[in-house]
Amino acid sequence: MKKLYKKIILFIIAAYTIFTIISQQKTLNQYSKQSDELSQEIAEETQTKEELAKQKENVDSLDFIEKMAREKLDMYFPNERVYIDQGM
Repeated sequence: MKKLYKKIILFIIAAYTIFTIISQQKTLNQYSKQSDELSQEIAEETQTKEELAKQKENVDSLDFIEKMAREKLDMYFPNERVYIDQGM
């Protein structure tokens, strides 16, 4: 009878250990996936930051000011001819 109780207790401990390991592995896989997603997001934001830093450097240049005046404000030089393609 004692050996049966020992076997039952060992079986319960082994089952609990296996269940815990599987549960922890699922949690680790979830965290790993989340970490990969966050790393990707950080890389994208770093690239955006670098692009904005480059734009910040060019804000005071005449080329940038002229480009923004043309694109955003539809401003042109006084004697400049502007052709508008109306397409078909």
